[in-house]
Amino acid sequence: MEPISDQFMEFHPIHGANVRLDPTGTQATRVESFANGVCFSQRPLKPGEIFLIEIEEKELGWCGHLRMGLTSRDPRSLEVVPEYSIPDLTEPGDSWVFAITRSHNKVIEEVEVPEGGEGGHRLERGEAGRRGDEGNNLKPKTFFTDTHLYIDNVQIPRDKLVGRSRPGRYSHILDDLYKTNTLPPTARRSRIGVLYVPKSGDVGDMHIVINGEDMGASAKGIPTTQPLYAVVDVFAATKCVRIVQVEYGFSALQTLCRKAVQKHVVHRMAIDWLELPEALKHYCKFE
Repeated sequence: MEPISDQFMEFHPIHGANVRLDPTGTQATRVESFANGVCFSQRPLKPGEIFLIEIEEKELGWCGHLRMGLTSRDPRSLEVVPEYSIPDLTEPGDSWVFAITRSHNKVIEEVEVPEGGEGGHRLERGEAGRRGDEGNNLKPKTFFTDTHLYIDNVQIPRDKLVGRSRPGRYSHILDDLYKTNTLPPTARRSRIGVLYVPKSGDVGDMHIVINGEDMGASAKGIPTTQPLYAVVDVFAATKCVRIVQVEYGFSALQTLCRKAVQKHVVHRMAIDWLELPEALKHYCKFE
């Protein structure tokens, strides 16, 4: 698979009626109700490229949480953005969306996808358990020592995949939350990503990654001949999410500049005191 070049991730300007994007296009907030929070990636994902978000704010009183997945629909082709990602977006068969829960997120691979099947096949979920050697990407003894998460022939830098218990401190190495990896999937600061892994025959498998752990192939046999956009449904108890930028190769110039700014401040909120444009301050504050 070709190396993934670093490109700045943003949300698509077309989104649900209750969604408000920040000026950078990287933060999505549902401003009212519990639905109409469907968002898309601004551009299609490349094979093996993860669309990673962090839950920034929760809202008590609602039942349900974040939903995430892929769609082959261009958001510009939608007359109206669906109220719900499940089932409104998934019913036509060209979208595959996964409801994130507090505990039952790992896939139990019990059903084989027939060869030549079209439209993709969603698998069942269950409690974390042994799924065999394939896809068992996260082992406690290697979580902190491995620099990358490996999913088939895809490798993703691990340092951005897990939330920080102290987001004001830039290094993850001494962070207890990063080392123990005990953050519940639906909690604040939890990081959830979606990607697809290409297979033979112009199809791919959709994987959900939660706090650095691959949940397995939540949908198999997805056609990859059409562009695939990430879907994020800011639903119910999940109120606000932010995109986390993932770097696959050498750091971009904007990343090096950001690190230079961070190196000379004691806390990320001190960036607010600098005489910089608001969009640049926001970029420097969040990894």
